Amino acid sequence: MTRLSAITPSGHAHLGNYLGAIRRWAREGAPGDLYFVSDLHAMTVSYNPARLRKLARETLAVLVAAGIDPARVCVQSDLVRELGALSWVLECTCSFGEASRMTQFKQKADGQGTVRLGLLTYPVLMAADILLQNATEVPVGQDQTQHVELARSLARRFNSTFGEVFTVPRAVMAPTAARVMDLSDPTRKMSKSTQDSAGVVFLLDEPDLVRRKITRAVTDNEARLEYRPSSQPGLANVLEILAACTGRSPVEVADDHSSYGELKNAAADAVIEELRPLRTRVLELLDDPTTLDGIRAAGAERARERGAHTLASALRMAGVG
Repeated sequence: MTRLSAITPSGHAHLGNYLGAIRRWAREGAPGDLYFVSDLHAMTVSYNPARLRKLARETLAVLVAAGIDPARVCVQSDLVRELGALSWVLECTCSFGEASRMTQFKQKADGQGTVRLGLLTYPVLMAADILLQNATEVPVGQDQTQHVELARSLARRFNSTFGEVFTVPRAVMAPTAARVMDLSDPTRKMSKSTQDSAGVVFLLDEPDLVRRKITRAVTDNEARLEYRPSSQPGLANVLEILAACTGRSPVEVADDHSSYGELKNAAADAVIEELRPLRTRVLELLDDPTTLDGIRAAGAERARERGAHTLASALRMAGVG
């Protein structure tokens, strides 16, 4: 079984990314799994090239610092030639109707003056990511299942038309994990690309800044310290963060505290200690370009080798290899 997951460097990685996915990848990853920085996906909207390059490097450092085996990480753009070739084959297998029906495309394109073609075709690139590495399972959230279904459809169509080449993957719902909401607005998830960072704890934030953000978290005026997500979402968010960092349930941690201030300070302490070794290691890697570049180059080479036979077979079957 090969699982494939990715994180897009559209901004600095934050606490929600770490508790919800990266930490789980480090703890549960198997030798055949692949975790990659999907920097090509970040090009579907307006972006700054220098910032994208810096964020991709930082995100790779985060994956390694979190404890993911360096042998299981890579950066997507390092395989741009392989993915470009396979994406073209798959685009010629995909119909316009299939691509334009993608819910995320319709949502993101709505109201935009200029819509990049890449926003329409990036699900095909995502299919290339999956199929090139012969992934059997793709853990995703509900908003990405449609893209995995497209990858399945394209794999089956190609196999039935030209010959068996691709492993048909399946989407698996990511295991239940912390769903961290914005500390300033608990009705929305923490986001790498938010315009207001006051409610987002970034993994490289200084400890004092982490504490300020958490102690200023929006809660409510009820003064009722219970875990009630529907009626007290701000308080529930702080409880869930503390619970995720301490390995307990939100109900249990609620019982341990008598005031909002005490709870927020405890949550700040827990987050700072959870992130301290990660932050230290990320900064070490970023200050050691030789080591990080070596990890990146080796990861790219392994990913190329793993996908070489599939790409060659797909090109040959399609009549261009």
